[in-house]
Amino acid sequence: MNTLLDRNYPAHPVPVSRHNTCIILHVTICTHQRKAILTDQKFHACLRGKWTEAKHWRVGNYVIMADHIHMFCIPGITPPQPLASWIGYWKRMVSREFPAARPLWQKDFWDTQMRTLDQYTEKLSYVRMNPVRKELVSAPEDWPFSGELNVFTW
Repeated sequence: MNTLLDRNYPAHPVPVSRHNTCIILHVTICTHQRKAILTDQKFHACLRGKWTEAKHWRVGNYVIMADHIHMFCIPGITPPQPLASWIGYWKRMVSREFPAARPLWQKDFWDTQMRTLDQYTEKLSYVRMNPVRKELVSAPEDWPFSGELNVFTW
């Protein structure tokens, strides 16, 4: 029996620290039952505020779609604290601000560590193009629910 095939939730491996390389994770978080409610300036402002307040991880580039969020994160402290704790914290804080939307979030999330600069650049381009692929805007910079809170250098 292969336990990987039997898993009902995403794996969250511990980030691997490499000499002279920043730990950058790509994280995807979805709303409960994929409710299309996040493309609102109040949600956008609240998310940015909670990400800034929660210091254990720092958010770089992000794109907020109606029913999910893509973000790139680096540890805010050393050694890195569990990503799940940080995500759980700001999810709770955002949910408190929007009680009518509860339940707001899916229980879990997806995360992938970027291993190379090429992988990071490719994934960043893919994420930024999400609103364009959905035909919501003609250029990524036109999407109002995206940004960069911290600049990450490889």
